[in-house]
Amino acid sequence: MEEINNIEVVPCTESDYLKPFRVHYNQNGTKKSWDFMRTHDSVSVLIFNTTSHCFILVKQFRPAVYMCEWERNKTQPPQSAEKTEEGAAEAAVPESQEGQSASEKEGSSAWPPASAGITYELCAGLVDKPNCSLEEIARQEVLEECGYDVPASKLKRITSYRSGVGVTGAKQTMFYAEVSDDNCVSAGGGEPREGELIEVVKVPLHEAMTFAYDERIPKTMGVIFSFIWFHNNMSPKYKISTNV
Repeated sequence: MEEINNIEVVPCTESDYLKPFRVHYNQNGTKKSWDFMRTHDSVSVLIFNTTSHCFILVKQFRPAVYMCEWERNKTQPPQSAEKTEEGAAEAAVPESQEGQSASEKEGSSAWPPASAGITYELCAGLVDKPNCSLEEIARQEVLEECGYDVPASKLKRITSYRSGVGVTGAKQTMFYAEVSDDNCVSAGGGEPREGELIEVVKVPLHEAMTFAYDERIPKTMGVIFSFIWFHNNMSPKYKISTNV
């Protein structure tokens, strides 16, 4: 997953997923304009394994995150050797960067390590099947990405919200699914024909909130929100602390 090379950035003139537009409008008598992107709505699923009392997340490489880190590092002035040593002593080395080769470290001034683009996320997918309900799309994503076969009727709708409101304004609908080891029918990993390369990750229930608030772990807001939702709504059922 973390072997990234032959990087080339080119203009995006046509896409099946993103359509750029510019809207002109008047607001309270002031003429304004705004650039936005039309894209698909999506679903996400908080998966809780009742056999092992752990959450099932997905871990994958996100090019947009990677390029943002590259841009950010380009504009930052180099740290002094003294500050770098202090920071290294205080911060834990992320697991994804362990074993980084000398050649990767030497090339970090041009491109960051692939781990800079790795994020932990809820199982999720685009709403791009007009003949399927949101529950059915969510069920398919759970099966493809995480390997659990769960009936659509067993998915509990948590809420829906707008994501990327400054750029896309797309709607994401979040579901909750309880699974057991008996529901696991494959290793998951996504759909190779669609270019997906996904690692299934388990987060123990008692470590959930520590995981959510650890800024060293790159994750989406959906992970944080869903863990808080679980703590507020589901934890009493299992009588286990989520370590808040």
